[in-house]
Amino acid sequence: MKNNILDVSGVKVGHASDLENGTGCTAILFDQPAVGGVNICGFATGTREIDVLSPGHLTPGINAICLSGGSAYGLGAADGVMKFLEEKGVGYFARVALVPIVPSAIIFDLSFKSSLVRPDARMGYQAGMNARSEMMEQGSVGAGTGASVGKIFGPKSAVKSGLGSASLCASDGLVVSALCVVNNFGDVLDYQTGAILAGSRNPETNQFLDTTRFLAGMKKPLEQPVSENTNLAVICTNARLDKVSANILARLAEAGLARTLSPLHSTFDGDIIFAVSLGGYQAELNRLGILAAETLARAVNNAVIFADGLGALPALKDLAPEPARSGKE
Repeated sequence: MKNNILDVSGVKVGHASDLENGTGCTAILFDQPAVGGVNICGFATGTREIDVLSPGHLTPGINAICLSGGSAYGLGAADGVMKFLEEKGVGYFARVALVPIVPSAIIFDLSFKSSLVRPDARMGYQAGMNARSEMMEQGSVGAGTGASVGKIFGPKSAVKSGLGSASLCASDGLVVSALCVVNNFGDVLDYQTGAILAGSRNPETNQFLDTTRFLAGMKKPLEQPVSENTNLAVICTNARLDKVSANILARLAEAGLARTLSPLHSTFDGDIIFAVSLGGYQAELNRLGILAAETLARAVNNAVIFADGLGALPALKDLAPEPARSGKE
């Protein structure tokens, strides 16, 4: 058991990271066409090829998902993932050409280090080349390279975040896993205790300021709203789903974000959840939803537990002693 999204057979994950400029992308590749669904639950998502996940769309399956930094510019990373898959003979044959189907979504990380360097087709191709089924990195890598949380008072009070993953492998063979890029406007809560794990802090004392409590007491709008936030999640399972069920699972998994992001889906966040089915295990949909929410909550926590500040922001490991961060993997 790897305790990440790779526990679902037929999944590979590859990252391409530019640590100097603070951005990157992640390719999640599937060995066979996968049934997918989506839950667009934020207010400012940046996406590509999302229509293929609609139950009414002709395309039966997807070949990969590309997650990227770089705001809307980063959607170009999917071109590289498509090129990589085409060279491997993977895609939907459209009479005269092979067309890899790669739904994509982005976060805004242009204010982390450099606003001039963004993931592109070259970086997407590299992420495809780096994809493995044996192991994957978590933290400030790939699409999580430039992610941060707790930005209501600006960068000086934020905490570094990243990309996290988790899985649950039941004794009867069912596997449900999650991967999440956490770039939240507000705070990240410990999924077990509800305490603030990472978020907006007093830069002098590093004490967390509680974004939700502050917003609840506001009497006028923020003078400078920070519309630069998005959380990207992928649920993957070996259960057999059709497109309708996959879209429902993406909605049920949202409970995992509710346990760990505070506030959830602010008007400054562009959140999205993908759900992907690989395999033929017969599972009751509500059971899947409960397990998906649990794994997603753990993945969100891992995104900040494994994060590195990259010399620009403090990370959880810089703010809390090791015992406070153990036991979440």
